[in-house]
Amino acid sequence: MTDFLSLYQNLGWTLSALALLTFLLAGTVKGVIGMGLPTVAMGLLGVMMLPSQAAALLLIPSTLTNLWQLATGGHLRGLCVRLWPLLLMIVIGTLLGSYALGLGNGHGMARALGGALFVYALCGLFLPTLKVPSAAEDWLGPLCGFITGLVTSATGVFVIPAVPYIQGLGLDRNELVQALGLSFTVSTLALGAGLFWNGAVGSAEMGASLLALLPALLGMMFGQWLRQRISALVFKRMFFIGMALLGAHLMIAG
Repeated sequence: MTDFLSLYQNLGWTLSALALLTFLLAGTVKGVIGMGLPTVAMGLLGVMMLPSQAAALLLIPSTLTNLWQLATGGHLRGLCVRLWPLLLMIVIGTLLGSYALGLGNGHGMARALGGALFVYALCGLFLPTLKVPSAAEDWLGPLCGFITGLVTSATGVFVIPAVPYIQGLGLDRNELVQALGLSFTVSTLALGAGLFWNGAVGSAEMGASLLALLPALLGMMFGQWLRQRISALVFKRMFFIGMALLGAHLMIAG
């Protein structure tokens, strides 16, 4: 029990409560639009603590909620066959980036996180859905995977450019949700390996991450309920606007 609480005790109870509320909100976003938990969590937690600490906290909630998303849909085998070059290069890019960049703890990583959130939000708000020709998948998938891995190692956010690439493959809704869950699961596990490699994760961080799973799951269930009652398109637009503002704040304040 001491390990579960030690990181939160170091943060103080006010920041600890805000961190757990962040996972509740992040889970809600994921429940509504099928993605966004690590993005929201990293963005908001990055304002409160070192980005490497924030990345360590999201490991268990992100992994288990993505496995939940990954388990539904019935397309896992086909998606693995189609996406394995992307997934392999995500792992390679994340591990190489973790070795080269060391998952820095200072202002540079916070600004990089802000930049990644800002670019992601602008893409979601203004760019049309990409159309990836089938002939381009052989080279574009590995390239997007490697870049995504590098961005993940520098910021803890693993949506750019993997998400636009996957959205451009012409998958149906169920396939898309499952494909995103697959990509996010691999990215989270690769990020976790990088954090362990750099000594950023120990028993205290894992205990705190496990405790954060509860509000994330509650938020995800609430989001799934909410999805039936609101416009997902409007909610997604609000989500991207919020991420743009948060990203701009992190870039300026560091």
